[in-house]
Amino acid sequence: MSELRTAAETAVHQCLELEAEESCVVVTDDEREPIGEALYEVTREVTDDATIVRYPPGEQHGAEPPAPVAAAMRGADAFLAPTTKSLSHTRARSDATDDGARGATLPGITEEVFVTGLDADYDRIAAECERTLERVADADEIRVTTDLGTDIRFAVGDREWYDDTGDVSESGSFSNLPAGEVFVSPVSADGTFVVDGTMRPHGLLEDGHRLEFEVEDGLVTEISDDEIRSQVEAASEEVGDAAYNLAELGIGTNVGVTDLVGSVLLDEKAAGTVHIAIGDNASIGGETEAPIHLDGILRGPTVYADGEEIELPEA
Repeated sequence: MSELRTAAETAVHQCLELEAEESCVVVTDDEREPIGEALYEVTREVTDDATIVRYPPGEQHGAEPPAPVAAAMRGADAFLAPTTKSLSHTRARSDATDDGARGATLPGITEEVFVTGLDADYDRIAAECERTLERVADADEIRVTTDLGTDIRFAVGDREWYDDTGDVSESGSFSNLPAGEVFVSPVSADGTFVVDGTMRPHGLLEDGHRLEFEVEDGLVTEISDDEIRSQVEAASEEVGDAAYNLAELGIGTNVGVTDLVGSVLLDEKAAGTVHIAIGDNASIGGETEAPIHLDGILRGPTVYADGEEIELPEA
């Protein structure tokens, strides 16, 4: 429990910078209760207006939480959400931050990832985010290649790049924890990407296991993996082509993450990696709403901004 407490103190004091006069809600579920309780214990030492809300784990990442959970997030000054299924790309989260609440989601967090991922130099992570953002922010097109066959081009259009530094001290700010990425919701994309790192539901891929995706005009048209294809097809029954949306391009900037461990939350932040997501992007600058947001991590990418290779952060 002492290790959980140390990580919780980093989240509450360094990332959230919670003040005594503020209200804070910890949102968790039945499978992440120890992490939720550790965060709650630290928050209630800071403020008398601390609350913990627990509910059964959601059915899938990006699914909306129960209405009382959404109301609690929206009504607080700050929130922390360690949950089994991600709340990052939900209306509940975006409505809360739009109303001025600030906070962080910790989707799929485990006790190991919680302790490891929050034992980091967040000032250096912020500096790497700033440097990476400067390299890509004005580009019209980003191209990503890998030795395994990835070759995909992203049209950025007028979409804004965002950085996830872990600093959620300002009203309305939002981050994943552990943090460390620069990302955009492209207006379109074309090409092929091959995931060889981590992707749900498989976790960390074994050597030789590859997941291949074909993309045309911003939609994923072919998926090599049966399980992932089934998830997307199920979502498409509800929202149609929105489930196949090429939702996100992200670049990892967390120089403290030296090895992939099988947690998307942590592995997508690893310095020197790229992640590409399918599904919802309405909460991160896009226009597509879908009940899924599936990130796949690519090792050893080369990234070009308007044809010029950029230097990626290194662990």
